[in-house]
Amino acid sequence: MRLVAVSAGLSTPSSTRLLADRLAEAARGELAAQGHDVRVDVVELRELAVAIANNFVTGFPSGQLAAAVDAVTGADGLIAVTPVFTASYSGLFKSFFDLIDPDALTGKPVLVAATGGTARHSLVLEHALRPLFAYLRATVVPTAVYAASEDWGSGGDEYTEGLPARTRRAAAELAALVAARPAGEPAGDDDVAALERQLADLRFD
Repeated sequence: MRLVAVSAGLSTPSSTRLLADRLAEAARGELAAQGHDVRVDVVELRELAVAIANNFVTGFPSGQLAAAVDAVTGADGLIAVTPVFTASYSGLFKSFFDLIDPDALTGKPVLVAATGGTARHSLVLEHALRPLFAYLRATVVPTAVYAASEDWGSGGDEYTEGLPARTRRAAAELAALVAARPAGEPAGDDDVAALERQLADLRFD
């Protein structure tokens, strides 16, 4: 099985990349515990920024960009992580997914996540990221993960799960969907409906 994490972080090191790595490792661990052989690849959009811009002008992706698009569309499960800019996903993140064929992610299990300086931006997950992947007809896991600056190293409190717990929960949901879908096969409408019903029946402690 192949998991691909897309990170739209711009700095080095990047909290966006760190969150992508933690989510990918947690999902890989869940699948490995079920006996699956899992490969994880990370697409760093920062390295593709010029190629993405050139693609809009020329209409042709460079070799590296084409490989990144192929990795995303060919993945068994996708983790998409963006920093928050002006209360939404970054322009680089959106530009990359604008290059994806609208049917290429149909039924693909996707975990969405975002990073930002304050928890006030956490609704970007529901107001921007989830609608984007719904439009692309992906199957987005119920738990989306937002990491504000204060979340790193925090275990949460009696009212709120900490980042590690949310990471584990989201990764378990992604792993359940990936494991239920034949590796490397595109999902039809019936497959998507079956996956959604199965996910609705799952319970995570």
